[in-house]
Amino acid sequence: MIVCRTPLRVSFLGGGSDLPVHYRRHGGAVVSAAIAKYVYVTVNRRFDKSIRLSYSMTEEVDHAREIKHRLVRAAMLKLGIENGLEITSIADIPSRGTGLGSSSAFTTGLLHALHAYQGDYRSQADLAAEACEVEIDLCGEPIGKQDQYAAAVGGVNLLRFNPDESVTVEKIVFSPNFMREFQDSMLLFYTGVTRSASDILRNQIGIMGSSDEKTDVVRRMAAMTDDFRHAIQDNNLGWVGDLLHESWTLKQSISDQISTGVIDDMYKSARGAGALGGKLLGAGGGGFLLVCAPVERHDAVRRALAGYRCLPLRLDWTGTSIILYSPQELDPDWSKDSKKEKI
Repeated sequence: MIVCRTPLRVSFLGGGSDLPVHYRRHGGAVVSAAIAKYVYVTVNRRFDKSIRLSYSMTEEVDHAREIKHRLVRAAMLKLGIENGLEITSIADIPSRGTGLGSSSAFTTGLLHALHAYQGDYRSQADLAAEACEVEIDLCGEPIGKQDQYAAAVGGVNLLRFNPDESVTVEKIVFSPNFMREFQDSMLLFYTGVTRSASDILRNQIGIMGSSDEKTDVVRRMAAMTDDFRHAIQDNNLGWVGDLLHESWTLKQSISDQISTGVIDDMYKSARGAGALGGKLLGAGGGGFLLVCAPVERHDAVRRALAGYRCLPLRLDWTGTSIILYSPQELDPDWSKDSKKEKI
């Protein structure tokens, strides 16, 4: 039995610049953080040669080629694993359409667990790159690269996406006191709406590919990541909030699918109650609204958004990790009949 735990993520600013349509021409940069909410993937050898998958659905097939779940099918075939496994997945937070990078966290964790099953070590950066290959190249998902790296490496990072397809991970270092202030200032409010990130991202890709004006907006957002890092290193929560607010305003100008009237009202209410800034997480349209506010304003912000479930933000510093590794060897001659004889 192998159990892998992989964190979800929040993206503070720069999102969209990690899409190939942008970084291949201009480079890109995102500040994101892994959070202490997780996707768990278990891998266990089955007694027979079949495959059993348990996620939001259950699949039982004889060969990896027959798996309906595209990410699992692509990962197993890539690693040359054809059958004889049971794979399960559970998550701390609903795993689709919440803007927390759950699909990439699942893919990263699945690859980590499958490599462990094969007895192979892969660095966190290698796992992130491999997850990008599975999702983007093999499965054709219209997504960027930030989620895979955020899930793999953990912590708070400035991620740079280079035209040559390489990714540079720059760890952002906090003073201990400001790390607590920064973490404690962040609240996540669930809008109650899930959406297809792929549809929204396809819309954004089309816009960015045809509009120099929208491309310039994304470049401005990516450039703000250095200021965000400086704000953290200067222990300046007010500057953090201002940058979040400015970036969210810019992002909404890219497409009319990014926000909704309900989300706009939520954000306006939070600001009116003392929030410094915030943004909708993920591609847009629903999921979680991130709100940055001084701790003394949290009660007022919660009252202003009383109809929405609130979660505090807690950071993860470890990234994807194997939390249980118990390899089992099966005797290939062992069968039900031989078991009965031994009993």
